[in-house]
Amino acid sequence: MALIELLIAQPQALARIAQNTPVWVWGLLAALVALGLSQARARQASLWRVSLLSAAMLSLSLLGAMGDFGRTGLLAPTLAAWAAGAAAVLLALRHRALARGSGYDAASRRLHLPGSWLPLLLILAIFCLKYAVGIELALRPQASQDAAFALPVCAVYGALSGLFAARALALWRLTSRKPLHPAVV
Repeated sequence: MALIELLIAQPQALARIAQNTPVWVWGLLAALVALGLSQARARQASLWRVSLLSAAMLSLSLLGAMGDFGRTGLLAPTLAAWAAGAAAVLLALRHRALARGSGYDAASRRLHLPGSWLPLLLILAIFCLKYAVGIELALRPQASQDAAFALPVCAVYGALSGLFAARALALWRLTSRKPLHPAVV
């Protein structure tokens, strides 16, 4: 990978790379960090709002894969790798338990969500991967046509998205459970 080789040979290149990054990228990073930090505190939210985060991260990840590799002859394989990564994680976590303290109030139609640092970590992982891939493709444009590079990258994009999808699915299941009524004596 050209980026790793560059950073090993010339670590000061990282400062030049950061200086040449468009300002809007740093604005996007700030917005994503704010979104991730908002997930770190306990809160109440609608199912729609929680699903929106998952849909946004899925979309950004898929658009990243398509944007990086979609203009090459690798569109179908990269989409398949993305889908395989997402499906593998979603299947692996499909029955996972929600974080302790998660709940749903059917009367107010609000989810009670404990704070978690995991969404911030996932958001940063997707951002950092997309940023590193963007640098790699700027240094070595032919990498966009290299299946050995593109397919694993897209599988990781998909896997990270699958984590968001698994959480959303678990929350959807939580809202569809029938409330338990105490036994009448």
